[in-house]
Amino acid sequence: MSARAACRLETLAFDRVHRYQPGKEDWFAAGLPREGTLAAEPRVADAANPDTLTCSPHDSAGEVQRRMRARGTDLCVVVNDHRIVLGVVREAALSGGPNMPIDNVLDPGPLTYRPHTLLTEIVKRMQESKGRIRRILVTTSDGELIGLLRRPVAEQFLNAKQQGCRQNAA
Repeated sequence: MSARAACRLETLAFDRVHRYQPGKEDWFAAGLPREGTLAAEPRVADAANPDTLTCSPHDSAGEVQRRMRARGTDLCVVVNDHRIVLGVVREAALSGGPNMPIDNVLDPGPLTYRPHTLLTEIVKRMQESKGRIRRILVTTSDGELIGLLRRPVAEQFLNAKQQGCRQNAA
């Protein structure tokens, strides 16, 4: 099981939780040197915004809603003390009262991608989704939040990289 799932189970009072150990993909995910034909290709971690709004599962709905409005976003990533993603909460889910804990309304299964995933693959998937996938979370294999990647940013980043390659080739 992933570290993210293990942390979530621990917050639910399970005391015997096991997780896998890192491997080759974790090397790439950590941003360590890559070799091979795809080594220079942009990855999702290159374009993800690390300054993503986060909250604790114990924060109140009212406080999180205030922070969302101040940042102009409708999404907050719920993390533990080690920035392990436990879920996400959307502003629409915060209507149950300002004192309600976020843990009661979080979506525990957000779509996440590893940092080494090719950006071209994700942009294509976002474009083919016809607006259903507008943003993705990027996490390490341990579930630690790297950032949020929005479709317009991903497309701009990829276009800029492709333009740079064309200029270098000329």
